[in-house]
Formats: sequence, C-alpha cells, structure tokens
Amino acid sequence: MGFVDFDSQEGSGSGTCKYGGQQGSSCSWRFLTRRKKVNSHVEDNNNNNSNNSHGVQLAKELTIPHLMAIGVGATIGAGVYVLVGTVAREHAGPALPLSFMVAGFAAALSALCYAELASRFPSAGSAYHYAYICLGEGVAWLIGWSLVLEYGIGGAAVARSITPNLAAVIGGVDNLPAFLSYQRIPGIDIVVDPLAAFMVFIVTWVLCTGIKESTMVQSIVTSVNICALMFVIVVGGYLGFKSGWVGYKLSTGYFPFGIDGMIAGSATAFFAYIGFDAVASTAEEVKNPQKDLPLGIAASLSLCCGLYMMVSIVVVGLVPYFDINPDTPISSAFADNGLHWAAYIINVGAITALCSSLLGGMLPQPRILMAMGRDGLLPPFFSDINKHSYVPVKSTVVTGLVAAALGFFMDVSQLAGMVSVGTLLAFNASAISVLIVRYIPPVEVSLPPSLQEPIDAESMEYVWSHLETFEKDAKKKPFIVKEDDVSVDYPLIPKNLAIDTLVHNAKRKKIIGYVIAVICLGVFILTFAAASSFFLSSVRFTLCGVGGTLVFSGFVFLTCIDQDDARHKFGNSGGFTCPLVPLLPIICIIINSYLLISLGGATWVRVSVWLALGVIIYVFYGRNHSSLKADDANYTPSSFLA
Repeated sequence: MGFVDFDSQEGSGSGTCKYGGQQGSSCSWRFLTRRKKVNSHVEDNNNNNSNNSHGVQLAKELTIPHLMAIGVGATIGAGVYVLVGTVAREHAGPALPLSFMVAGFAAALSALCYAELASRFPSAGSAYHYAYICLGEGVAWLIGWSLVLEYGIGGAAVARSITPNLAAVIGGVDNLPAFLSYQRIPGIDIVVDPLAAFMVFIVTWVLCTGIKESTMVQSIVTSVNICALMFVIVVGGYLGFKSGWVGYKLSTGYFPFGIDGMIAGSATAFFAYIGFDAVASTAEEVKNPQKDLPLGIAASLSLCCGLYMMVSIVVVGLVPYFDINPDTPISSAFADNGLHWAAYIINVGAITALCSSLLGGMLPQPRILMAMGRDGLLPPFFSDINKHSYVPVKSTVVTGLVAAALGFFMDVSQLAGMVSVGTLLAFNASAISVLIVRYIPPVEVSLPPSLQEPIDAESMEYVWSHLETFEKDAKKKPFIVKEDDVSVDYPLIPKNLAIDTLVHNAKRKKIIGYVIAVICLGVFILTFAAASSFFLSSVRFTLCGVGGTLVFSGFVFLTCIDQDDARHKFGNSGGFTCPLVPLLPIICIIINSYLLISLGGATWVRVSVWLALGVIIYVFYGRNHSSLKADDANYTPSSFLA
C-alpha cells in the first residue's frame, strides 16, 4: 500500500528524496522524522508470530484494580515518609497539604495527556510509542533511551534504600545477617549492598513469572503500604484532636514562607507523583485499554494525592513545622506524642513502600526495551516474549542484572536527579503529541497499487484544469477521500480529489506545525529565563516577555482555529479525550520544562553522557536496523515541520 505525501516533494534539495524503502531512510536527516503507523505494534506482533511457531504475544490479563495497584505501587514510595518533613521545614510549613494539592494538580495535567494517548494508541512502549507516531523516530529514541535511564537508576536507588529501613525495624545494621549487611571491599574503598542486589533478583523473578502473578504480588505489598498510611492518618488524627493541633497554632501563620514558598514546595512534591506512567506501559496487557487505562491512571493518581494530603495534614498538625525531623518526620511526630511503638508500623510501611516502588519501577523498563527491539532500534533479543509466562523475560532479566549491579556496587543517591529527566521529557513529549493529534494528525491517504504510478502529463493537465472547480465544491461541503471511494475504472477523479485534499492539508499542517514549534521555543525561553538566577533582572524580564509573547500568540492561534476532523479516525477513537486543548497541554509543557531546567547543571552533564551514548547506538545500529527502513508499509514521513 502506498501513501501520497506532498511534503516529500517540497523544498529544494530534499524534493528528490523518495520515501520508499532504504533510499528514503538514508536521505539527509529524514530518518529522524519518519513515523510509525498507529497500529504498527499490532502488525509487528503479527510479523513476529508468523516467524514464531508459538505465536506468542503479551497476555491480556489486567483490569482497573490491577492498574491501580501498579500505579499506586510505583508512585507511593518511601519518599512520602521523608518528603513531608523536607518540604514542610524548607518551603511550605503548615501549608504542606496545599503544596501536595498543587503538585497533584500539575501531575494531573500530564496524566490527562497520557490518558488520551494511552486510550488512542495502547502499546507497551508508552510515551516512546506516542512520540514515534506523532513526533518521529529521533524524538522517540530520545524518549525511550531516557526512560531506560530513569527506570534503571530508579530501581537501583530504591533497592539501595531498603537496607537502612530494614535495619531500623530490627534495631540496627549490625543485626542484619552478615551476607545481607553492608560490606567494604578492601583496597578500592567501595561499600557494597548485598541486600539491594538480593531484592532486585527477587523482584526480577516475580516479574518473569507473568503479568498477572506480578500484579497480584504488587497488590498485596501495596495494600500493606496503604494500611500503614491509613494507620498514620487515623491514629495521627486522633492524636491531633487530643493535643489540639499545635502545629497549626503558630504565630507565623499558615504560610510562614509565603505563597512563593508553598509553590516552591509543590515543585519538590511534584516528583512524589512520578510513577503513574507505569500504568501506560502495560497497555498491551490490559483487557479493555480504551476504558481501563484512563480510569486506572486517574484512580491511582487521585488515591495517591488524597493519601499525600491527609498524611501531610496530620504531620504538620502534630508537630510545629520547624521541629519536624527531616529524616523520620512521621515516626518522630508520633514519638513526640508518646507513641514510640508506632515507629515499627511506620517503618514496616516504609519497607513495603520501597518494595512496591521497586516492583512498579522495574515493570515498565522491559516493555520499553521490548518496544524498541520490536521497532528495530535495539537488537531483536529484547523483543522476545516467553511462551510460558507471556512476558519479555529476556528484557526483564537484563533489566534486573543492571539494576542489581548498580544497587550492589554504587551509592546512586547522587544520580537521583537523573531519574526525573526521563519522566519529564516523556511528559513533555506526551503533551506535544496531544497537540499534534488534535490539530495535525498524520493520517495517511491510501491508494490502491494501480493508482500509485506517476501521473502523466495529460492527466496532470486535466487535474489542474479542474482543480478550481473541486476547490469550490470542497468549500461548500468538505469531503474525505476513502480507499473504498477510489475507482480503478475512473482514476482521474479520485486522483484529483486526493491531490486537492492533500495540497490544502499540507499547507494547513505546515502552518500549525510551525505554530507548535514556536510555542515550544517560547516555553524554552520563558522557563530558562525564569529558572536562571545568574541573569540580570532586566535580561530575565525581557526574555520572559519574549517567551511569554510567543507562547501566548501560539495559544491564541490554536484557540481560534478548528481542530482537525481527522483526529476522530486517528488511532482508537471513542475513548477518553483530554479536555481544554490547547490550554491544558501548553500549561503542562511549561510546568515540565521549568522542572527540567531547574534540575541543575550537574544533573544535565551526567544525562548528556548517557544521551551521547544513545546517539552513538542509534547512529550505528538503530538508524540502519529500524523497521521503517525495511518495511515501506510502516513508513510515514513526518508532516510536523516537514
């Protein structure tokens, strides 16, 4: 099946490039913008099955409760047992619940974008898959490679945190068995953590048993964590009413650091909500993805936000914010009120939170690797699905080995900032993808093979002589060219309709593509100036004005034009749709970009090393082995700034 694309015939120098097979993929930088078809992951599965006698696919076992267990387990880690103290002491004070509410609202913006894309393009690749369809192969590789970094370091960091929390329950590190306690390697001064590696191996084994089995374990561990948090809320609430909520009766008021402090606290608290994207990575294993995925994302995020706010209400009410212990805020607050024994329950909750976070954090990475291997960007080894457990066992084992090695040898706390880069880049790509889906969906106009030959001079003369007539008819009543409408017996009329439609759509898509690019540029200028304190005030205000003007102009333009009707047939229609487009995605892009820039130069230097390694792998392997290069049917040139 061939596709007509007038963008490929425009522009000097690039007009001679053909979008067929290997020649198109090697032309200039076009390979960075080649995009998958919506259902390409289904076709890839079918192709894999035709070469595999077992016909193995991912098992569709998950429902809304399973998705909630994955989302809540991946989101609520042990950070809640520490983060409330840090944010309250340094930023928010008694306004800590509002910080979590604002952070939850900001996370919900990204969740709404994810919900539409997950419903429209259900695939194990999550944001990587969405970017591959809407933004092109280059951006998709960047997102996928960044997510691999996020889940790898995140899993190692969580595993490394289990040992001190377990030691707190049993009375110290010295009480741990020798083979599980910290060990110092002589001569190289490295402290290894055998328990971290041991826990990673256990989680890897659980994940290899099957998605239903691993989700059941996740549900049990997450339920224990939620019970511990409910204990904090109920018993802490009783203590608060008994003591009179001394934490709120302060002369400094409810906002000791001002509204700005509360907002700054929400920026820190935002990272406590990272994890709901793990739900989207299981899309191919959901029984009813169009309905269950949006509900699973929304329910897990809402539950997490409610728990965070209620726990923070209790903690800052029991103890004045300046007396909260930043390392053990919850257990210390209970101890100050005479309940020293409650520390054991809270520490058990922290351990189960770490285990559920480790399980939820390691679940998406094998599926990202599987999707990239299925697309040819990584070796096919990663795309293999086990015939017994129906999960990508090889990718899971590789993920486990890397996470275990990092957790065993390295204290990855200094690399924790790198975890956020992949998630925030994925959030931004999802928000931009929503704008593209709504305004310039890359819908192909397909023609049967008999109509794919070059149009001769006589036919072109007839076409252009009647182009004006069809343009007038199109203004009176818009039409859509369908494959069923193309008649082999009367080829001139269908060709004319297709050309007319594509010419006008190409111009519209180009303009809107540039507008979306201008919005992204304006967001970068605005957030960079806002987050950069080394500029003079006059320079910062000027840059903020320029960036804000670009963003506002693009927003007004998109608001004043109609969304493309083709969006209703792009992907799986009839599912969840993100509200308040284009306002909501643009706000989402601004928030995520600001947080990305605020991560600091040291974090970006480390991330740049990883991204440079990814560029080398893509240039020497992924670009040449991409399935879009070998399969013409999957190759769709990007119209976004084409």
